[in-house]
Amino acid sequence: MTKEIIQELKNSGLTGRSGSGFPVWQKWQAVKDAPSNQKYIVCNGSEGEPMVFKDGHILEKYPEELINGVKTALKTIDNSQAYIYLNKDYYARFSQTLKNLSGNMPVILFEEPGGYIAGEETALLNVIEGKRAEPRLKPPYPTQAGLWGKPTLVQNVETFYWISKIAKNEYQGHRFYSIEGDAANKGVFELPETDTVRQILQKTDNYPDFDFFAQIGGGAAGTIMLAKELDQPVKGTGSIVIYDRLRTDVLDLMKAWAEFFVNNNCDKCTPCREGLYRILETIAGGKEKILAEKQSLDELFTALEKTAFCPLGRMAAGPFKSAMAKLL
Repeated sequence: MTKEIIQELKNSGLTGRSGSGFPVWQKWQAVKDAPSNQKYIVCNGSEGEPMVFKDGHILEKYPEELINGVKTALKTIDNSQAYIYLNKDYYARFSQTLKNLSGNMPVILFEEPGGYIAGEETALLNVIEGKRAEPRLKPPYPTQAGLWGKPTLVQNVETFYWISKIAKNEYQGHRFYSIEGDAANKGVFELPETDTVRQILQKTDNYPDFDFFAQIGGGAAGTIMLAKELDQPVKGTGSIVIYDRLRTDVLDLMKAWAEFFVNNNCDKCTPCREGLYRILETIAGGKEKILAEKQSLDELFTALEKTAFCPLGRMAAGPFKSAMAKLL
């Protein structure tokens, strides 16, 4: 079973659905091979980015598949204990169902204290250990030294769903997409991961009949794409947010992103702590201030991308850069 499922994960080409895109089988093999008499498995259900809700859809509609994915990991990785880590809303809504489905399996339901950064894969390890929600320096990676220094497999809810499908030989190369914003048919849809943004919108009856732009890969960190740019697959968290260009105040939208990042970074590193505040301050000053200070903003974006301690800071520049280039 152990060798078979890891080989099946490799054959499937499944990558992490949290946005990382890392090959799943490599994480499993690393934790399996790590020398330790205690190992951990963490199912990450924090899903804290605005307008991203596919994991919540899975928790509501397919909890049995999630638990089966976790069970598969427990069977594959010897001497392991599992945690299902849920944000406050998901914990309140789904924890009892997941507990019932877990039965006698070594699974602990854990309620996230709140805050977007608490969903980062190393920050959540600190939270479970009773520490402050802030990222850890990598390496070592969780597969080497995770919870309490032990080898730990961290995957998100959707990833465990597809692991269950692979274990049952039902995986067809699909993923879930959440569609929000000025869309006619909002919701979560299962479609091939090779579909382009345009194909997804057409297949789900969501392709707008008005002038629009889309934010792809996250409701805050996602990149802005114009209608002519949609012939490419969705990256990141699998989210698509549609915006009506005539009805959307781009400055208000950018300000909302900046406020989200300022309020949800951990203040651990200077690029996030100071850089994000400065970005918010500039955007709040309006279009003229943004254009006048474009060079300074570009320098801040570069600093975030190259020197931020964790993925939150490194991804934060993306939406601003794309919006400034395409919408202002």
